[in-house]
Amino acid sequence: MAKRVSIYIDGANFVYGIKSLHPKYSDYHFDFENYIKKIMVNDELVAIFYYNASLKQQINPRRFSEQQKLFSRLRKIPKCKVILCKRQKRFTKEDEEYYTIKGDDIYLALDMLNHAWEEKYDKAILISGDGDFSQLAKYVKDKNKEIEMISFEKLASKNLINEVDKCIFINKKIVNKFFWRVKSG
Repeated sequence: MAKRVSIYIDGANFVYGIKSLHPKYSDYHFDFENYIKKIMVNDELVAIFYYNASLKQQINPRRFSEQQKLFSRLRKIPKCKVILCKRQKRFTKEDEEYYTIKGDDIYLALDMLNHAWEEKYDKAILISGDGDFSQLAKYVKDKNKEIEMISFEKLASKNLINEVDKCIFINKKIVNKFFWRVKSG
């Protein structure tokens, strides 16, 4: 029997994961739409939620532009919602400036939990290996929902793997198969 599935993508975790396979790999070049179609073989897609934060245009205009194109592509995927959080300026001990994303994990967790309580899905797919989501997986299962994780092996938390019903790893072969190309014509 087909299950109703909601997909929750931790965008920042995906960026680090894809770079763990090869430093030149980028989430900008991953075909999320076709990958999701592939994993949704016999199930009904309820919704896709993608969480991230915009890069700062003034710091790296090229990367900012590439990321905005990715967000635009994601927004065109049926049933996909892009949730943008804030980037907050921080400083290292050496007083070097860097930015960190604030709010993405909590928004993802609250959405997944609320949707479970509201009976919006039978199965949640978490695209992240972040161990902070271990307790979330436990709560989702307590609501009699299935939870799968899709991650990159180097970033997959053992605690999270132990809490989910199924774990799938994205490797170089998958990334190369789902390399996004501009559609011509």
